[in-house]
Formats: sequence, structure tokens, C-alpha cells
Amino acid sequence: MKRFWEIFGTSIGCKAVMAVTGLLLFLFVIAHLLGNLLVFAGQDALNDYAAKLQGLGAGLWIARLGLLAIFVVHIYAAFRLTRINALARPEPYQKEESINVTFASRQMLASGLVVLLFVIYHLLHFTLGVIDSGAFGRLDAKGRHDVYAMVVQGFQNPFLSLTYVFAMVVLGLHLWHGAPSLFQTLGLKHPAWETCIRRTCQTVVALVVLGNCLMPLSILFLHESFTSK
Repeated sequence: MKRFWEIFGTSIGCKAVMAVTGLLLFLFVIAHLLGNLLVFAGQDALNDYAAKLQGLGAGLWIARLGLLAIFVVHIYAAFRLTRINALARPEPYQKEESINVTFASRQMLASGLVVLLFVIYHLLHFTLGVIDSGAFGRLDAKGRHDVYAMVVQGFQNPFLSLTYVFAMVVLGLHLWHGAPSLFQTLGLKHPAWETCIRRTCQTVVALVVLGNCLMPLSILFLHESFTSK
């Protein structure tokens, strides 16, 4: 444990922790998207997928708590790194260099905070059923938790759908810089394939954002086709 806190005492250590936790979170985002896209396959497909996850019992909650721990460590490392950098440079530069600095890289902390707020709201809505308890407790004809109906009903609300889209765009902004950067932090970046890694990461990020935005917007504007499935 002492060694663990020593790592957090250096900027390099914080960056390494952020890279590892960021990679795990990025993989989760991709897996989560693949599950969400089952809404296009209809009620039975999505509810069956949800039932299988619920069938994991305690294992599902262990996975959720583990994911939450990774998320918390990632956020803590980000704030810790910001403080270390601030202490190392108490006076701001008179002229800020903009070489290799993009809008996405400048907004990493802000975009991360927006994503954090969205995750809290998302958990209260779709995971814990605090926000829409009536839809959360609904069962389908097979006695399964009717996740499909809950999602379709939720995204028929314009405010919820547009908030979700906004959050996904912000998430994309965060990952646009973060995903390629983690390879450099972990020492996996090489001039020979640097461009390939960056373009591959950013293509995946673009697909993740597109897929996550397509779901609420399709339900919002084409909800008749979803209620008939």
C-alpha cells in the first residue's frame, strides 16, 4: 500500500495509473455500447441480454463495484496530477505554447467532470431505478426485467435523449485525446505506427459516439418502430 501511494506522489506515476484505468474504462465503454445496440434487435434480444447479466448474481455487483473503483482511481489520479503540475509551476507561463495542444487535450479535466455527472445520473436512472421507478420495475411477458421498455420510454423524453447525446459528445471529446495518449504513457507508442494508433483510436471513438447517439435519437424520432417490436 505504501508503494501504491508513492506512485501517486509523482506525475509519471499518476499518468501511468490514469493510462491503465483509462484503458479499462475505454474497453468497458465499447462493451457497453455493444450491449446497448441490442435495442435495435428488439425487446426479446435486449431483455435476454439483461437477464443473463442479472443471472450473474453477486458476480455482477462485484464487477460493478470493481468498475466503480477503477473510475474513482482514474478521477483521483487526474486531480492529483493537476495538483502536482500546479505545485511544480506556481506561476503560469507568460506565453503559452500551443504546439501539439488541441482543444480536446485542454478540456480533459472539464470533460471528465461532465462524464462523471452523467454517469451518476445514468446509474440513478437505468441501474438503480431511482429516477423512473415505475418503468424500472416493469416486467415483460416472460417475467424478465423489461429493460427494453424502460429504455424506449426513457428516450422518448427529448430532454433525456438530448442530454444523453450531449454527454456522449463530451465523452468522445475526452476519449479523442485520452485514447491515443494512453499508448504513449504505457510506452506502446512508436514513430513507425504512431499515426496508425492515433487514427485507429479516434476511429473507434467516433464509432462509439455515433453508436451511442444513434440509439436515443432513433427512439426519440422513430419511437413508433420501437414500440411495435
